[in-house]
Amino acid sequence: MRIGVALLAGALLLTAAGCGDGDESRARAAGREAVRSGEPPRETRRAEPQPPPPRRIDCGLADCVSLTFDDGPGEHTERLLDILKAAGVRATFFVLGQMVEEHPEIVRRMVLEGHEVANHSWSHKDLTGLSAAGVRSQIRRTQQAVKKAAGVEPTLMRPPYGATDEKVARAAGMPQILWSVDTLDWRHRDADRGARVGIGEPGRGGIVLYHDIHKPTVDCIPRVIKGLKKRGFTLVTVGELFQDVRLEPGEIYTEREGDAELLTASPPPPGSPAGPPEPSGRDTAPRAR
Repeated sequence: MRIGVALLAGALLLTAAGCGDGDESRARAAGREAVRSGEPPRETRRAEPQPPPPRRIDCGLADCVSLTFDDGPGEHTERLLDILKAAGVRATFFVLGQMVEEHPEIVRRMVLEGHEVANHSWSHKDLTGLSAAGVRSQIRRTQQAVKKAAGVEPTLMRPPYGATDEKVARAAGMPQILWSVDTLDWRHRDADRGARVGIGEPGRGGIVLYHDIHKPTVDCIPRVIKGLKKRGFTLVTVGELFQDVRLEPGEIYTEREGDAELLTASPPPPGSPAGPPEPSGRDTAPRAR
């Protein structure tokens, strides 16, 4: 009987002190509610990783060069990302949609580490040999794959082989980024040559073409980065290279020129994968150059 009384007295004391309800009770209730709803308790949730903030680099004043990589992601892309991260360099990746579908985690990593992901078609077909609908399909499927993998949609495209025409320009509806330096790394597969060309040939505002699907290319990139920095270049994404420049849908760009036009809004044309539906009976073809 004494034990029962002692227990009852202890319970009354705890209640009077506020230990029987209040914050502790509310916390327990919140935990039970979280379990019922299928969500973890608030204190255990982890914030989703976010890309780094955009950089403000004035390539109208600085000596900038963009390193670009086509046809991935592939088996060597993650090592390339390790190299770029260690050097504090951001690049632009022109990805194939079918490869994005195979390696979505690599594309997500690209975005989270501040790189630019751009559209290189779905399956690397010569777009000039396709119908307008075929071109739109190649571009649209890749847009969707990148969005699903990394939550972003590319704003730039590069036609496979650099092959384009008025039809491709109109159907794709995005600025077409070619290059000022073609390293021909896909042909030579030689790291020494890739480094020599990548260091020696770019000029101010240049865009350098590599392919991250080849091991010798990835092997040469540490030397390329070191050599370009030694020459005084700031390495940027293509988007950063043209940060204050208006890029017209359908137009071709191989480098940043000194007399570039200042940025103004320029929406994609109707009927393109990046734009609204095309009104019937209306010609909205951009002028290619």
